[in-house]
Amino acid sequence: MDAVVFDLDGVLVDSERAWDEVRRAVVAEHGGAWTDAATRAMQGMSTQEWARYLVDDLGANLTPDEVAKAVVDEMARRYADAPPVIDGAVDAVRAVAARQPVGIASSSPPVLIASFLSYAGLTKLVPVVVSSEEVAVGKPAPDVYLEAARRLDADPRRCAAVEDSTNGLRSAHAAGMTVIAVPNPHFPPDPDVLAATASAVLDDIATLPAALDKL
Repeated sequence: MDAVVFDLDGVLVDSERAWDEVRRAVVAEHGGAWTDAATRAMQGMSTQEWARYLVDDLGANLTPDEVAKAVVDEMARRYADAPPVIDGAVDAVRAVAARQPVGIASSSPPVLIASFLSYAGLTKLVPVVVSSEEVAVGKPAPDVYLEAARRLDADPRRCAAVEDSTNGLRSAHAAGMTVIAVPNPHFPPDPDVLAATASAVLDDIATLPAALDKL
């Protein structure tokens, strides 16, 4: 592999439950109604996309911009003291970055990605960071991964992507990358999608460097 591109939420930061809690609270506070499908539907969406979803599909009585601000501000507050970094994630990024270029392709807004990188001391080691806010369409479309490869000056077909969710796996696979799955234990990916997209499935992000050696 010429480069490795990491997802953030669920791969490096145990934040999926926090996103869920915060969005649920905003919807409930502003007259909407949560559905069983909502959590998985929004995984991978850009900020603009999930904000519209909370308004149009779940009925939050705010504008999409107001919803986005309320949710992101609360997530930023939660990140202020210490983002919920997954055990072994920082060491895994450092180990991979010592051997090849690395990047992040995430649905999180830039402010939260930057907060994680600063807290983890990875800002200088991860030169390419792409939020789905910066591309036309969020995951499962391939745009965010293709942009990360472009900024890394790498052929997507020579890149590995590290993902945890159904939409993330689809996105990286659609970009032509070799997909390494670290399934989210709280919101596991669809088994059929996992089987169809992942070249390797890991139980622990700490084992990533060894897995890359086998590709």
